[in-house]
Amino acid sequence: MSAGSPKRKSVFQGNVRMCMTWSGDTFFFIVIHIYDMSKRGRESGLHRKSILQFLGMLYLVCLILKAGSGREAEEADGAITAGVEKPKIAITFDDGPHPVWTPKLLEGLKEREVLATFFLIGSNIDGNETVVKEMYENGHIVGNHTFHHVEMTKLSDEKAMEEIRMTNEKISAITGEPVSFMRPPFGAWQKGLEKEMQVLPVNWSVDTLDWTTKNADEIVNKVVTEVKENDIILMHDCYESSVNAALRIVDILKESGYEFVTVEELILP
Repeated sequence: MSAGSPKRKSVFQGNVRMCMTWSGDTFFFIVIHIYDMSKRGRESGLHRKSILQFLGMLYLVCLILKAGSGREAEEADGAITAGVEKPKIAITFDDGPHPVWTPKLLEGLKEREVLATFFLIGSNIDGNETVVKEMYENGHIVGNHTFHHVEMTKLSDEKAMEEIRMTNEKISAITGEPVSFMRPPFGAWQKGLEKEMQVLPVNWSVDTLDWTTKNADEIVNKVVTEVKENDIILMHDCYESSVNAALRIVDILKESGYEFVTVEELILP
């Protein structure tokens, strides 16, 4: 029966029949007194006793029906909420892995059940293989940020491909998977490399500029006041202030109704 459909019930108690109709929190009662016309001498006493019994019964029935209608309303509200798709955003981290701050970030993201995308500098991977493995096993996207953090457009095609290839090999040796995404440093990209290296470049729409300040409050305020649906947030996991700010940003935006996804889910059809 749907939440808005009226319901009816008849209840007998002694010489009284109560007919009830209700919808949501609204109740309508019709009380019918039934007595034996051949027993007029006992009619008055039976009537008073039945009314007292009836009033007690009525109170209990109202409580039961109120609770039932409340549960139906909650279920209906829950069904509506479940059917609404949350606005999606992606949070990304460049320049890692860092031996101290990246593990702290991974721990915080896991506690919050949030997925992110990491773009690694190849030269930072040596000695931090377990950190990269944890990224991958936790479900995050592990992408390429070149081997030496160089501006791709200032390199020859051969040197640029070497920067990508060396980092891809480091990552794949840990994850066992090919690398599909990269973030070119400074956003400078050679279009021809996309097909040649079979990687998809990922830029950003919200730059936290977290590398310019150690003030976590400043970083948080910049993001939460600028972000909108389908944004890609750029941060770095090599600074304590950035990691602290990132986890606060996640808490605030989740509370505001946003869902964090990887860039793969956000940019691919």
